[in-house]
Amino acid sequence: MLERFDLVVFDWDGTLSDSTAAIARAIQDAAADLGLPVPDDATASHVIGLGLNEALARAVPTLAPERIPEYSARYRVHYFAREAELVLFAGARELIAELRAAGVLLAVATGKSQRGLQRALASAGLAGEFAATRCADQTHPKPHPAMLLELTDELTVAPARTLMIGDTTHDLQMAAAARTAGVGLTQGAHPHAQLAACRPLALFDSLPELHRWLMPQR
Repeated sequence: MLERFDLVVFDWDGTLSDSTAAIARAIQDAAADLGLPVPDDATASHVIGLGLNEALARAVPTLAPERIPEYSARYRVHYFAREAELVLFAGARELIAELRAAGVLLAVATGKSQRGLQRALASAGLAGEFAATRCADQTHPKPHPAMLLELTDELTVAPARTLMIGDTTHDLQMAAAARTAGVGLTQGAHPHAQLAACRPLALFDSLPELHRWLMPQR
């Protein structure tokens, strides 16, 4: 399977980093701080990966536009309180190492800010593993195809030779719009049924399962 691709693009939160619960809880805690209706777990998880405005419109629809900076500040307080405890999913390091050893280009496309992703990569010891990255504050957010199209253009790889790996429908919709292949992981923010509805190339429950599919001889 790996012979079909020259570039593998990973989402970060919920795909490589086991951070879905921390993000969802920070979304909920920030709403509570501002006296807003607190979104349930499914809603708070579903918006992970979207651009800020769309995520807030779905998660906290009664938030007044002038209070967005206040909400964002409270979100950061709660997220940063949990950030040091975040870890990579089992199998993430091994998969990244073997893809690199096989000569595959690696990239990240994430709803995080540039600063947030660089901090996460440094904390995980993966800062030098990716040839390029795209974040929500650099271009159009998911599910718009811009992140993938900019990455394929920067790295001179055809979309047809690119694989997007993510845990949300936003990732898979972005892949479809960019005409790249998409693979879903059920370990993160969106459930199996929602991911399956996007008709990905494949669905897996863990990174080791994905690893065996991509590189069965290893």
